[in-house]
Amino acid sequence: MMSEKDFAPLSPACVRMLNEKVYDKRKPAALEIEKMIKEFSARNNTVQIKRLLKVLGQDFAASHNANTRKGGLIGLGAISVGLGKDSGKYIDDLIHPILTCFSDPDVNVRYYACESLYNVVKIARCDVLPLFTDIFSGISKLSCDPEQQIKNATELLDRLMKDIVTDSGMFDLRAFMPILREQIYTKNPFGRQFLISWVSVLDAVPDMDFIIELPEILDGLYKILEDPTPEIKKITDTVLNEFLRSIRANPTRVDYSGMINILITHAQSNDELLQLTAVTWIKEFINLSGKKMLPYTSGILTAILPCFAYDGDNRKSIKDTATQVNQLLMKLITSKDYIVDNSDDKDDDNNKHNVVVVDDDDDDTILGEKLDLVSVVEVLTKNLMHTSVPTKVVVLKWIYCLFINIPDKMNNHIEDLFIVLMKILGDCADDVTQQTLVVFSEIIKTDNINLSSGNNKYFTKFIINLLRLFSKNKTLLEERGAFIIRELCVLLSAEKIYRIMAEILLEEKNLKFACVMIQALNVILLTSSELFELRNKLKDLNSKESQSLFVCLYESWCHNPVATVALCLLGQKYSHACDLVRSFASIEVTVEFLTEIDKLVQLIESPIFTYLRLELLEPEKNEYLVRTLYGLLMILPQSDAFLTLHKRLAAIPPTNSLRNNNKNSIIDHNFKQNNDIDFTMLLKHFEKVQDMHKEHKKRLKKLNLLVDRDSIANQFNDGN
Repeated sequence: MMSEKDFAPLSPACVRMLNEKVYDKRKPAALEIEKMIKEFSARNNTVQIKRLLKVLGQDFAASHNANTRKGGLIGLGAISVGLGKDSGKYIDDLIHPILTCFSDPDVNVRYYACESLYNVVKIARCDVLPLFTDIFSGISKLSCDPEQQIKNATELLDRLMKDIVTDSGMFDLRAFMPILREQIYTKNPFGRQFLISWVSVLDAVPDMDFIIELPEILDGLYKILEDPTPEIKKITDTVLNEFLRSIRANPTRVDYSGMINILITHAQSNDELLQLTAVTWIKEFINLSGKKMLPYTSGILTAILPCFAYDGDNRKSIKDTATQVNQLLMKLITSKDYIVDNSDDKDDDNNKHNVVVVDDDDDDTILGEKLDLVSVVEVLTKNLMHTSVPTKVVVLKWIYCLFINIPDKMNNHIEDLFIVLMKILGDCADDVTQQTLVVFSEIIKTDNINLSSGNNKYFTKFIINLLRLFSKNKTLLEERGAFIIRELCVLLSAEKIYRIMAEILLEEKNLKFACVMIQALNVILLTSSELFELRNKLKDLNSKESQSLFVCLYESWCHNPVATVALCLLGQKYSHACDLVRSFASIEVTVEFLTEIDKLVQLIESPIFTYLRLELLEPEKNEYLVRTLYGLLMILPQSDAFLTLHKRLAAIPPTNSLRNNNKNSIIDHNFKQNNDIDFTMLLKHFEKVQDMHKEHKKRLKKLNLLVDRDSIANQFNDGN
């Protein structure tokens, strides 16, 4: 048993009452302590006041007996009441013992601790602010208490603290941020509600510049927004919207770089509200800070590009917002407002973040002070392999935009991009294929060599790779080949496309593919509106340029006999066409061969060959044309194509000249117009190429026979 002097200045009776189990019996002790403190305060007896604070704070509030701890707490509250306005002088001794009891295992002790602190704070008010972080931590802990009575008491204390903070005008927000940043990552829903309520209250204080400190807690706020509790989601969403309004109102006070990476991370969340909010903030950041966002281009693209994959109503708002972000970001790249001369003057603050002009004469110019082009290209390349068509189209538009605005810098990435672009060229979506071709055309243009020279590195490389792609993927050639070639002819020169393809196919080792490819090119040439000018050039072979083009195509067209005849009909070289048809006698007539003649007959009946059919009105001038058509008729079996061509020939006006067997009397009007093309040499070339095809077929047949023989032998051996 402790002696009376150990509790002085408390009387033995007061000590007994403070240790009572029942609250009503402890209350008189509190009144006695309050009276005692008033007397000490009136006489300015600080020694006795501190002695009493020590007894209650250490001997009672820290006792092993729960009832004694309760007595100490009620006594500390009474001291504060007795001190009144002077409580601030002893605030540390008053509050710290109480806060210690916030972690007490006894629920009643925790409750009385909360009540005691409420009394102290109510009296001291602004004097408690130096201990605000300690008090805040204590209240935060009690807000998660499982006992409802403690939560209710905590709410009263919390409301009082908020009133004091908002009214004081003395609150140190910066000193408070570390504790808020630490606790905001709590996963307890009650703790989250408590923290969000404080953030909301502090942000609403007019003189408190919370925007500056926002980077400290933004990540935590977004994690709370992901909480599954609807109420917490709603409150957090409201708080974030308020912050965004403040940012719009005070854009110059915002630390954009301190928050953008946080937004980029959360913009990739699976939570719909969280993702939409983050993408919306990114949009506002680009709107408000403009060029300051250029260094974060790769991160922003990482966040928004997958959003274009959302279909229909599935996250439509996110997709729409991502579209706006994409447009704003691309505008930063293309807008002239951000373009200045490349300067070495690092002391010029006005030019610190300015975008550098793209100067064709200066290979060292760059777009943006910190535009990490390597990272941007890496992100774009990765998303090119995305399954979403809209995503791939957006990526391709980005690559095109970069080639347009910084071609010199993008040249360093052509080789890596080239491989990936070739992979998606065969995409099943027209939009992807078309945009890929647009990018390739720009790559070719940025090679800085005139296409007419024929030395463009990437032009030749692209066509070679395209033909390889068609060779490996017959389905692509059949289903998408015409579309790809037509688009290329629009984007680049149709003549140059056909010239280089003809030159490459002339040396093609895979003769079967060469035959099929020439057939495809021939059909496109004769039917596509995109090649109208090229057809007209081949119709008029009076110039050296057109003759050179004709010969170039002819040499490769020889891989396909029917296509060669069609080319001669297009160029109105009927005499040579007739010679070619005669040579068909030595060619193996297969189903594929007859099918090609069938298609040629259909083409002759099409609008493309209207001029040819009109020339049949003068058979005496175009007898080689007539003979060519009759030759085709004789080769065809009596099919629909045979009947069509037979009816057409039957419509030719009668003339005696057709019965003249004297070859010298035959007039080929078109042949006489020019004789600069050596058709004798071309015919020899045709025969040489066809001989190559014959030998190729023989080798294939022999190889197939050997394979079949080995297969039969293996089966026989297996049977034995």
